[in-house]
Amino acid sequence: MTALTLAMLLTAAGMGMAEAAPSGPLALEGNASTTSAIPTSDPIPAAQSKAMQRDLGLSADGVQSQLAADADAGRVESKLSVSLGKAYAGTWLSKGSMTPSVGTTDPAQSALISASGANPVLVSRSLDELDQVKATLDAKTAEAASSVRSWYVDPTSNTVVVESQDAAAADALIQKSGADVSAVRTLSVNAGYEPKDVTRGGDEFRRNVSGGYILCSIGFAVDGGFVTAGHCGANGQNVQGFNGGEMGTYRGSSFPGNDYAWVQTNGNWDVQANVNNYNGGAVAVNGSDEAAVGASICRSGRTTGWRCGNIRAKNVTVNYSEGAVYGMTTTSACVEGGDSGGSFISGNQAQGVTSGGSGNCSSGGDSIFQPLQPILQKYGLRLKLQGGGGGGRSIIGLANKCIDVPNSDFADGKRLQLWDCNGSGAQKWDFAGDGTVRAGGKCMDVAWANTANGTAIQLANCSGNKAQQFTLSGAGDLVSILANKCVDVTGNNSASGTPLQLWECSGNPNQKWRLG
Repeated sequence: MTALTLAMLLTAAGMGMAEAAPSGPLALEGNASTTSAIPTSDPIPAAQSKAMQRDLGLSADGVQSQLAADADAGRVESKLSVSLGKAYAGTWLSKGSMTPSVGTTDPAQSALISASGANPVLVSRSLDELDQVKATLDAKTAEAASSVRSWYVDPTSNTVVVESQDAAAADALIQKSGADVSAVRTLSVNAGYEPKDVTRGGDEFRRNVSGGYILCSIGFAVDGGFVTAGHCGANGQNVQGFNGGEMGTYRGSSFPGNDYAWVQTNGNWDVQANVNNYNGGAVAVNGSDEAAVGASICRSGRTTGWRCGNIRAKNVTVNYSEGAVYGMTTTSACVEGGDSGGSFISGNQAQGVTSGGSGNCSSGGDSIFQPLQPILQKYGLRLKLQGGGGGGRSIIGLANKCIDVPNSDFADGKRLQLWDCNGSGAQKWDFAGDGTVRAGGKCMDVAWANTANGTAIQLANCSGNKAQQFTLSGAGDLVSILANKCVDVTGNNSASGTPLQLWECSGNPNQKWRLG
């Protein structure tokens, strides 16, 4: 594991803000393209694509298809988890499938699920009901044998799964909890989970202890420092950088129960909003949209570098020897000692920080990560975003042309357009920590907060309105948080001057964007 260098750390999208009155004029025009969904460029760096090919057995084209499927599943989960209400029973990507599946207890909802681009699966238990079953197990955490390593809701089987090295110990926990045995199944595993923080020697992020030092990995850049795993250090302890120089101090840490912490760095260190790809470069992070079960995911850490896999389960209770931790996510990506605290990313969307795992990267293993959002919420942190506050970057799309402010006129309500890339300030965009995309001190905006197809994408005074929050997904979609729709080049017209609009995400080339 080679630790995350300080010049290459993760970022994520900012937190949502209170909605305000929409700003600027409304313009409606154009139609969405109906051409095939072929990306115009790679949305992720070559090193990340190669790691996914190596660890997931994908072709280069398969990586692009997987990223598109991951992004689509995330959008479906975000939408249907709300609209299906108590009938919702989870979203997942089955192995080999590019179409998400959505469980429901109400057959009448099948049409809505299909219309959202997912496969409906009729099940007997809702996600709320399964969460209640899991909660009965959580209430007996203190009585779980050490051979019982975790338990979680599994939407693919519509059950709660208890993982254990000893079936009798799992059965004993289930009986003590009083959980509905018909809703619980036991899965045999060969090894337990352990935090991955005890490797000594090497470089990057370390904490001095008697007789040496403990190594961990940096996760995500935040204003004033970085977040990492809680088991790497306690509140008030000092940390050192890869060169042994004083780096900063833990300002918050929680383990067990949770596994998160944040370190405030001193003025000698600049923690940048990227992830080390262990191939001489960095991976830009453009948001923190939560990926679905089954989605591809990669992690970066100081011992094993880039490793990839798929998300296996969310909201997992992990029974570490130090005590239980709750709300974790498990993946098939391998991890080893010293990788703790490192970055988990799906496409270019930040997911969480490494907590632990079982096995290794030589003979095979899996991993656990602490999801990102609870860390930010607990300590009131804001993640740095790629391009934020640094003079901006171009956003390149159809025909290798750029999102442009016409005539460099940064007036409120100016309709954005596609234009030949020229490096001017009219094409320099900052992804700010509050989820906005800014140029010339103004924000990219969905006109009048209208979520209808064809609504103008414009520049407007920054107001805190959700109509001004966007995220650039790993599949290259620039998605409005308000509408859950994409920034689209009207009519698939590649001519300079073509206006931009809001439209249902289709995967077509006129909706694909990358940072320049």
